[in-house]
Amino acid sequence: MKKQTAWGFFQSLGKTFMLPVALLAFSGILLGIGAGFSGSAIQETIPFLSAPWIQAIFTFFIKIGLVAFIFLPLLFAISIPLGLATEDKGVAAMSGFVGYAVMNLSISTYLSVSGGIEGATIKDIIGINTIDTGVLGGVIVGIIVYKLHERFREIELPDAFAFWGGSRFVPIITTIVMSIVGLLVPLIWPPIQGVINSIGMLIGHAGAFGPFIFGAGERLLLPFGLHHILVAMVRFTEAGGTQVIDGTTVSGALNIFYAELSAGLPISPTATQFLSGGKMPTFLFGLPAAAFAMYQCAKEKNKPAIKGLIISGIIACVIGGITEPIEFLFLFISPVLFVIHAIYTGLGFMVMSLLGATIGNTDGNLIDFFTFGVLQGTQTGWLNLLLVGPIWAALYYFTFKFAILKWNLMTPGRSDDESGVEDAKTIKDAGNLKAKQFIAALGGAENITTLDNCITRLRMTVADMSKVEEDTLKKLGALGVVILDENSLQVIIGPQVHVLKNSMAKLV
Repeated sequence: MKKQTAWGFFQSLGKTFMLPVALLAFSGILLGIGAGFSGSAIQETIPFLSAPWIQAIFTFFIKIGLVAFIFLPLLFAISIPLGLATEDKGVAAMSGFVGYAVMNLSISTYLSVSGGIEGATIKDIIGINTIDTGVLGGVIVGIIVYKLHERFREIELPDAFAFWGGSRFVPIITTIVMSIVGLLVPLIWPPIQGVINSIGMLIGHAGAFGPFIFGAGERLLLPFGLHHILVAMVRFTEAGGTQVIDGTTVSGALNIFYAELSAGLPISPTATQFLSGGKMPTFLFGLPAAAFAMYQCAKEKNKPAIKGLIISGIIACVIGGITEPIEFLFLFISPVLFVIHAIYTGLGFMVMSLLGATIGNTDGNLIDFFTFGVLQGTQTGWLNLLLVGPIWAALYYFTFKFAILKWNLMTPGRSDDESGVEDAKTIKDAGNLKAKQFIAALGGAENITTLDNCITRLRMTVADMSKVEEDTLKKLGALGVVILDENSLQVIIGPQVHVLKNSMAKLV
């Protein structure tokens, strides 16, 4: 197996972020429901909800919803080695927990002996008084543990120590290495935190242009699978802002939002300007309108064949906040149109910020709109979205229709040869996914060196990229193929990608 490239590593790293983020999104919904129905305004409107036993249930939702928020760095430390490890994933995950705990115990020991250190935030983390390295600390632990796991999981020790050999050695070497890392953190963390703070100040001083940079940048990084890294930095580190809430310093736009929501405090627009509300003009209105424009521009004889593809893409976008099934219908056909889409997305973030919207959470879908917009009251600015949304729908619809017809772009249904359309339409149907044909189009099982998936795409490395048949993959139902370097590629499938990946994994 060839050594993984830096590009391949970072796109795989971004994929591992999705496990804790998925839990965070669900926890946020619990938190939003609890906070929304605990508010005085809704209790006055619906007096029945003020009953103590009902309020106890909503309080329970709030407490349970805080689980991912409180333990997020630890979740990253566990999920990264879990997601990146090729074998012995359970050992990798356990070692992630051990590494995170040992690092913080080592930091705590340093602080107790030295008497503290300037330039770092001290906090109680999993019962340890230590430096708050936040999500970045969890990510660093996860990467180090993954590297140790891959290096030592098959180590052979002398017979007298053979019991500690193989995968059992991984948590042992993790303890040793992370104890040393913990002693170094107090020395290197203040300048790292200073750099992150500088990024946050840069975004903050950009005013309304800051959300534009974030929104457009996230879309532009999406084809390469690196958008999760930018998003995580703004959501969970000082780059997304820092505030003192109930006497506790909280950093990261999403962290600030959850802390204010759980404490029943007014929501800060400076935090939510990077969250769901900024996505909603594009996700709930713009992209569905673009998909409708593509459908209208299709040839009449092909419209029945692509209807399922368009409808499933709109549902995934509006209900699930998953945009790739629509975006990859035009990304490879017209990259310029995708850049325009990224600019429109950034403008959506900027406009919602200027209007003072405070709709939080992560996905920008209908669930977020109701839970963190409507349910929290009109002060969230959700009514403004009903004014901005139709403008965005018109902007996307006419832009896409004009571009498709003007430059004869071959969006779905416009080609005379639509042999692959029926296959693409049935991607969501697990029974019709052809794992053997996909493997053959990728050069055979022996050509696939790693295989994984994220929400909508297969992520893999191959030994010989020349053996990959892009046209065949598209005829089999792939929405697109992204070649990252000489060994790393992504095949965009859609929301049912995990079914295909699991079938392929059994055969590889």
